Amino acid sequence: MDSLTFTKYALAFDEVTENPHLDKNSFKVEDKIFATIDTQNLKIVLKLNEVDQSVFSDFDPSAIYPATGAWGKQGWTIFEIKFVEDDMIKDALTLSYCNLAPKKLADKYQKKST
Repeated sequence: MDSLTFTKYALAFDEVTENPHLDKNSFKVEDKIFATIDTQNLKIVLKLNEVDQSVFSDFDPSAIYPATGAWGKQGWTIFEIKFVEDDMIKDALTLSYCNLAPKKLADKYQKKST
């Protein structure tokens, strides 16, 4: 996945804005950052819960891993997008959005169990 494709996916969610954030771009819903992208290094950072962070990190710890320090303990997870399948990034991005979006927005994107 490249940075333009990631940006397209992130902006496809309801009520998302893109803003500069230090040397990256951030994606917010309700003024809460759910994703950032470092376009130079092709790394994204997503806000996951503890279980999802562990599952994704276990898949490929060299390409998906917790951010350093307290940020990682809060669920912020780094994905080196050139080494991760697009579908996995889309799934993680959706989880991150749903973790921070209001329930009425998140419900639209959460997978329903049957």
